Amino acid sequence: MGSLTVALAMLRQRVFAPALATSTRCYAVKPAAAAPGAKKKKLGKLGPIMEKKVIPVETDANKLVGYVCGSNYLKTGQDVKIKPDAEYPDWLWTLNTERIIPLDELDPNTKQYWRRLRKMALRRNNQLSKLKKF
Repeated sequence: MGSLTVALAMLRQRVFAPALATSTRCYAVKPAAAAPGAKKKKLGKLGPIMEKKVIPVETDANKLVGYVCGSNYLKTGQDVKIKPDAEYPDWLWTLNTERIIPLDELDPNTKQYWRRLRKMALRRNNQLSKLKKF
């Protein structure tokens, strides 16, 4: 029985192994070089990581005073020019920019009051549902 196993091992090495190796051979290939101006992508655990874009900051004082910097999101064109205060509607100057008005100070006959009340109730229900085990 010993000579039979030796003969099968030799047969496997000379006949079957080269036939199998030719179909499953693979060669290590060096990755193609990236274009000279292309960015390198970093690989993380879950795939490529997006690099943050650096947005230039405007430092020209005249442009900061006369234009709304960053308002032009198109490739062509320019930022919106700031107009005199008289050209803007009156309601613009009455907007609340200081703080959020508490619910106690709002009038219950307004939509704003009921929307805020609904939003607070939804938040409270969501917090309570997080406390449940199931």
